[in-house]
Amino acid sequence: MTPRLNPFAAAPAPMQKWLDFGKGILQTGLEESLMELVEIRASQINGCAVCLHMHTAAARKRGESEERLYLLDAWRESPLYSARERAALAWTEALTLVSETHAPDETYQALQAQFTPEEQVALTLLIVTINGWNRIQVGFRAVHPVKKREAA
Repeated sequence: MTPRLNPFAAAPAPMQKWLDFGKGILQTGLEESLMELVEIRASQINGCAVCLHMHTAAARKRGESEERLYLLDAWRESPLYSARERAALAWTEALTLVSETHAPDETYQALQAQFTPEEQVALTLLIVTINGWNRIQVGFRAVHPVKKREAA
């Protein structure tokens, strides 16, 4: 993978505004563990290695289990996720794939059952933000940090 462009070097002012917007969304009061799951799930769908690397590492630091991280791609098939997490993950998938899903009513109804109107907006903005980051990182071919593999 060869990086195409460093957007922070090419356009520091708009990238700083984007970074500040994203930081603000993280201060909306949603649970940090929930936000990490949403960011990881969207990044899985979008194939963003940089974001997957960053958000899985952050989730581990916050105490997220390896099992839940490994099974996130198959969350519907696992009892490890709460009703609130399931509603958030379904909404994440619906909005990340909005051209295919058109945000179905049943997905929104599940969201309404678990999140207040203010939380719905916060979660939606988080999903918008991570999808934006995924597009920036994938589009410019950003490369995640790589540790040298140690000999066995």
